[in-house]
Amino acid sequence: MATRIAYALLLLINSIISWLMLTPWALKKLEHLTLDYVNISCQGKQCYGYVAVQRVNWALGLFHLILSILLLGVKSSRDGRAALQNGYWGPKLIVWLAFIVLTFFIPETFFQIWGQYIALAGAMLFVLLGLILLVDLAHTWAEYCLEKIEEHDSRAWRVLLIGSTLGMFTASFAMTILMYIFFAQSGCAMNQAAITVNLIVLLIITAVSVHPTVQEYNPKAGLAQAAMVSVYCTYLTMSAVSMEPDQRHCNPLVRARGTRTASIILGAIVTMLTIAYTTTRAATQGIALNGNSSHAYSKLGDEEGEHGLVDQQPSSQREMRAEALRAAVEAGSLPANALDDSDDNEDDSDDGRGGKDDERGGTQYNYALFHVIFLLATTWVATLLTQNMDYEATGVAAVGRTYWASWVKIVSSWVCYAIYSWSLLAPVVMPGRFGN
Repeated sequence: MATRIAYALLLLINSIISWLMLTPWALKKLEHLTLDYVNISCQGKQCYGYVAVQRVNWALGLFHLILSILLLGVKSSRDGRAALQNGYWGPKLIVWLAFIVLTFFIPETFFQIWGQYIALAGAMLFVLLGLILLVDLAHTWAEYCLEKIEEHDSRAWRVLLIGSTLGMFTASFAMTILMYIFFAQSGCAMNQAAITVNLIVLLIITAVSVHPTVQEYNPKAGLAQAAMVSVYCTYLTMSAVSMEPDQRHCNPLVRARGTRTASIILGAIVTMLTIAYTTTRAATQGIALNGNSSHAYSKLGDEEGEHGLVDQQPSSQREMRAEALRAAVEAGSLPANALDDSDDNEDDSDDGRGGKDDERGGTQYNYALFHVIFLLATTWVATLLTQNMDYEATGVAAVGRTYWASWVKIVSSWVCYAIYSWSLLAPVVMPGRFGN
């Protein structure tokens, strides 16, 4: 857990640095830190803004790409390369900072092409991954609650499931009402359409989730999953209309006085925190590996002429214990992973930092894919900060306050509804593939 938090903090810090690069203040401070020895410029001009954001995020993306390649095929902490994931934080931070410095020696044209094509594609993949995981979380949460209710006939779990479902539906309708009141005035066709479409699709997927045909093929489908998807998609829609520019006088939050700078700063930090959390969750829970799947136990007596009995004197007490465990596993009185438990207890059971190593039998998540998803996250941060940015703006830059960002959120909510709808209809359309 500490390792994942550390990588999330690194992404958060990198994102905040990227955000600060949208202003000339950050680069002036950087020049002052070097006693004005370093004059940061791009083709004779200060390179804050678009290119600077792309440079900083490309540096962290390269860092994660290299780690992903180095950690390919690591199945457990017994692999010496696993230390690259969980340790060497001093050298890794130095490498990250060195990459940021080196990006300022790369021609500006490279980052313009990178941001317009490659980073944009990576950002869309990251958004799609997040939507798939949200739908998966909705199903997992509801099924977990139902299992607890069936196993223990627990009133607490039943109240929790029903209460959370009602709470999420209530929040969805409350946000919809607020959006109609504050963001759907006359002349705000975009907002009116987005809010209305969200409400209609919300009602449709709720009805589909309890349709008798869907229930026949997927008995665990229900209102709980629909509620979670609905509240998330409604939140995306509300975030879209509340963060759009105020060119058409449809966003009263932009016209609010007194705390605009503070709200922009708070909104930027919250956005970066959300991205860091989403990335970490996607990289670990979404595509985790089954820790026991990497084990391969061979039965005693598989070879010709073998009888499976212990027929030689163990050379030590430790080997005697291991032979006894192997015999017990073969007899069926102990599970096969007892052999790994024995190894973990006997041989280097700590992680070298005074804590217990819980990945000797198998990693809790795929290290290589973990860093690939963090690479995609850097492309999303760069795209969010630079797409349709205002090059003439001065001072603190608002994160995501563009029509492009608003439409990404609106379309993302529609895609999320589509993914959830398919998860309900797929067993009906293709019963052969989902029969189990």
